[in-house]
Amino acid sequence: MKQYIKHAPWKVIEEGLLPEYNKVSESIFSLGNGKIGQRGNFEEYYSGETLQGNYISGIYYPDKTRVGWWKNGYPEYFAKVLNAPDWTGIKIAINGQKLDLHTCKITEFKRVLNMKKDTSENVTRQNFPTEKKLR
Repeated sequence: MKQYIKHAPWKVIEEGLLPEYNKVSESIFSLGNGKIGQRGNFEEYYSGETLQGNYISGIYYPDKTRVGWWKNGYPEYFAKVLNAPDWTGIKIAINGQKLDLHTCKITEFKRVLNMKKDTSENVTRQNFPTEKKLR
């Protein structure tokens, strides 16, 4: 795997949007407090490959499906975490053209997870296909 994540004391830094690593980045930049958790999805609309995820502690589905490899020592069921409603997302349109981080030309992208200050920061500059610029 390409080393695209930068490390600093108490910080995880991603510079440059690499769609082929988006699902990995969503896992790395996940946030949670023990009661509620959220994958590191973009706030802006993104039509590329993504795994949206918002989770609430204690809400799960007990899947009692037995499969051919079932053996002694395995639990009676597997708890599958359910996805909570998606409360994230900012839909931006300028002159009827929707902002989509997957289709716009990204000229600057940086996100920083600061674990000491409990903050997540994202800076993005992109050009619409019509050359309109947005920051």
